[in-house]
Amino acid sequence: MPDLLLELRSEEIPARMQRRAAEDLKKLVTDALVARGFLYEGARAFSTPRRLALHIAGLPARGEAVREERRGPRVGAPEAAVQGFLKGAGLTSLDQATTVTDPKKGEFYLAVIERPGRETLDVLAELLPEIVKSFPWPKSMRWGAASAEPGSLRWVRPLQSIVATFGPETETPEVVPVSVAGIAAGTVTYGHRFLAPEAIEVRRFDDYIQALERAKVILDADRRKDVILHDARDLAFARGLDLVEDEGLLEEVSGLVEWPVVLMGSFDESFLDIPAEAIRATIRANQKCFVLRKGGSEDLAPAFILVSNLVATDGGQAITAGNERVVRARLSDAKFFWETDKATRLEDRLPKLDAIVFHEKLGTQGERIARIAALAKDLAPLVGADPALAERAARLAKADLVTEMVGEFPELQGLMGRKYAALQGEHDSVCAAIEEHYKPLGPSDRVPSDPVSIAVALADKLDTLAGFWAIDEKPTGSKDPFALRRAALGVIRLILDRGLRLRLLEQVGAADRGLAGRAGADARDLLGFLADRLKVYLRDQGARHDLIDAVFALPGQDDLLMVVRRVEALGQFLDTEDGKNLLAGYKRAANILRIEEKKDGRAYDSAPDAALAAAGEPAERALAEALAKARETASASIAREDFAGAMQALSTLRAPVDAFFQDVTVNAPDPKLRENRLALLNALRAATREVAEFAKIEG
Repeated sequence: MPDLLLELRSEEIPARMQRRAAEDLKKLVTDALVARGFLYEGARAFSTPRRLALHIAGLPARGEAVREERRGPRVGAPEAAVQGFLKGAGLTSLDQATTVTDPKKGEFYLAVIERPGRETLDVLAELLPEIVKSFPWPKSMRWGAASAEPGSLRWVRPLQSIVATFGPETETPEVVPVSVAGIAAGTVTYGHRFLAPEAIEVRRFDDYIQALERAKVILDADRRKDVILHDARDLAFARGLDLVEDEGLLEEVSGLVEWPVVLMGSFDESFLDIPAEAIRATIRANQKCFVLRKGGSEDLAPAFILVSNLVATDGGQAITAGNERVVRARLSDAKFFWETDKATRLEDRLPKLDAIVFHEKLGTQGERIARIAALAKDLAPLVGADPALAERAARLAKADLVTEMVGEFPELQGLMGRKYAALQGEHDSVCAAIEEHYKPLGPSDRVPSDPVSIAVALADKLDTLAGFWAIDEKPTGSKDPFALRRAALGVIRLILDRGLRLRLLEQVGAADRGLAGRAGADARDLLGFLADRLKVYLRDQGARHDLIDAVFALPGQDDLLMVVRRVEALGQFLDTEDGKNLLAGYKRAANILRIEEKKDGRAYDSAPDAALAAAGEPAERALAEALAKARETASASIAREDFAGAMQALSTLRAPVDAFFQDVTVNAPDPKLRENRLALLNALRAATREVAEFAKIEG
């Protein structure tokens, strides 16, 4: 079957956009084909700094004919309905439709629409230009004289050529007749800008990928990454060194080169006095190079790996020397920052934070630090931390934001603060908290274990949430400019991973009081937001969202650790036969109560009359006794935080509930008996509420 080869060649595409752009190209083209009825066997997209490419295998040469029956209005329907039917079906008169008789609905019109299959080449010529013109680049540009005209092509960088061919492997493919902004598709592309600048004639994908390889272009980004990684490891090993692997940098560098050549540079060993993280940040951020360790050690070596896009005639000596000069200059700056920063104590930097606005409605960084310090001191006893150390750590936690090193490399915030704190002799827990209070930064980031770190991390995140809730700057849809979802997830993970018992409403209230006169946060609304984040977190771990809703629906559920334990116990209970049957019995009881309460205009929430129940049916008496005992036992178990015991108490209700519905008529002729039986059903509803709001449970 025929294949499609498409290449869109341009000037350099930013590395961060390449992989997503390749996937977008594949999705846009394949979705458009499938929507038109053209299925395919497989598709792969590729990217290099100067091109996006797409190969779709196994497309049909021609689409299948379509036959569709479209039902219209009844015979004798209003003229407007008839005309709408004709227009939608593409008919000019009712003579082109047929009539069909339905035994129940009478006669109605039916249109049989037949569309012949279209040539795939024609369909491609139709859809490809629109995809190119509307391509979803995060940032794009216009260029040349045409850029002044309305509707001119926008692309990430100036588009230079298009290759678009379609045909079977056994025949010469045809060029797809596509033209975009005056650039007509053809069979000519170009290889490496410097190593093979001549034009290349290509017809099909196999020719294309081999021709590019000969022209010093590795099309597959993953293969470029593999070449860089293995060559870097081998070169380091040959020098007795170990590569410090960096997946993010590897992805970026593979998007900067079409023909990777790995080289090694060096720098003066005296620069190793700088903290290793600062060296790595300097070399990574400025030169996109990898750092190395001394073999079998955690200590950095005075060397680095660089990746060139050239096979140089001098073996890369000039390229390496140029990179070494830049690295030397950057490390000299870093060393100056390090020496300058060490001369000033962290607390002496705090006045600078009073001049930095955190948010116009929430005050300065200095004001925020005061709030966090007070909250951390209050939280410390609850998490097993020393209050004085927690307060000290919180006061120093943001001081490194005004250091020279963090000003140059913001990604080192916290880490450099820890270094400076250690140099000035701070307690180990204070040093750790300065670095770790930002954690966890995401679902895969580690959670701090030092109690002082936990206190400061919680205070930082709770202050952020309470503050932005107070000024009504909440996340909306996909927008979350202040990373409040991440802060909420951080609070959740700190509590759950470290088994913390915290009443969140109290802590949000404490954070709120620190806002000093600003409009207060709605603590319950914020708790609802945390509950939603908890649902997402637990759902990712396989928990049911409806069980979380069922527990949170009970009053006073702001202890997340207990919420999770209750949800776990409830889930285990509902997985048993007793749990499933009791849930079914509850729903039956709740439905009866809802109907009868609505009909009677009253609630049956008074306690059932034990004597009346005892005088009734045996199943009625048994349920009344079981309910009284189960509720008492469940309530006592909940008080002991024995949620499994509470579920066990509820499980004893299964048999009497089943027997009650089998043997007892709820709506008895005797009004008193009916009222008492409805009160019994309400007692069942009340008993289940000891552990969860069963009305929220699905199934």
